[in-house]
Amino acid sequence: MNNPLEGQVFQALAGIRNERLDTDLVSAGMVRNLAVDEAGRVTFTFLLGSDDPGTLVRQARKAVEALEGVSEVKINVTNPSGPAATTHAPPGAQPAARPPAAPEPQPGLGHVIAISSGKGGVGKSTVAANLAVALAEAGHRVGVMDADVYGPNMPRMFGVFDRPMVDSVTKKIQPLEAHGVRIMSLGLLVERDAPAIWRGPIIMKIIQQFLRDVDWGELDYFIVDLPPGTGDAQLSLVQATSVGGAIIVTTPQEMAVGDALRGAKMFEKVGVPVLGIVENMSGFTDPETGRTWQLFSSGGGQRLADEIGVPLIGTVPLQPGLAEAADAGHPVVVAEPESPAGKALGRIAQEVHTLAGRQAVTVPILRG
Repeated sequence: MNNPLEGQVFQALAGIRNERLDTDLVSAGMVRNLAVDEAGRVTFTFLLGSDDPGTLVRQARKAVEALEGVSEVKINVTNPSGPAATTHAPPGAQPAARPPAAPEPQPGLGHVIAISSGKGGVGKSTVAANLAVALAEAGHRVGVMDADVYGPNMPRMFGVFDRPMVDSVTKKIQPLEAHGVRIMSLGLLVERDAPAIWRGPIIMKIIQQFLRDVDWGELDYFIVDLPPGTGDAQLSLVQATSVGGAIIVTTPQEMAVGDALRGAKMFEKVGVPVLGIVENMSGFTDPETGRTWQLFSSGGGQRLADEIGVPLIGTVPLQPGLAEAADAGHPVVVAEPESPAGKALGRIAQEVHTLAGRQAVTVPILRG
């Protein structure tokens, strides 16, 4: 090891135990292809088996980031299956498998951020739409992919309903644009009353087409609005492209928090870092009396954030007229930017921008 920092990285990773194997990550052969450049950028492959806890990836990242001299950490997470591979590991480590091919890189999309929730009705799409608009208003180039194939509501939230055109030269679909955001949704391609009866392979094809056959241009942020839960759309997305992070939306209610926890664990399992939690419908303040009512309990977002070890990015209060504005295609950060909800969502966008800048992209690979 010519770089002393490389040895420190190995030592830090060796301090993390995999309880399932009753040994540390390095001895278990879970760390491969470690490289540290002169600028302190660390990259390595992390072999995460189907029975291993996804929290090991977060522990490894935090341990390396804590080292003096480390400026960036990029982890390629893969399932250890396939023929033997050339490895970069200290003597005595167990042989590992060759990582499967990574998803096709799409650097033009910028930061790919998945917006997810454990259950429906918590305001996930509202958060996604307002986050995108707030980032665009801050001067960033933003695209929104509506991957909620069962309830594609982004067209209504942005007030766009025209069918997208196909460029005659490039043969690529041209996304619609509103409030400075480029938008593509299944809701723009199918009839409004068409039932969404989609099986896994069809969902995968839809997501791949939206990623590769849409002329997104050069973006800084690519916001993906996912369906609730942990199903085919989530897995298809992380198989198809490099997802830089996920934001979990919940309400304070314990039932919603429990469902959101399962969603967060799913992202951990596939190596996608959870950037943080957004608590929606956090309370209602009577504008006349100033009294705050916790209509959906309180503190659930913070409890969830504490349990999985990520920040509570922000809380969005209940606000009269917010739903009507969304239905009319007027996101609250545009319609009422100085309102409590508008300010809260604006602050959330600023925090997401900060977190995304710190977070190196993790490339998850799923097989089987």
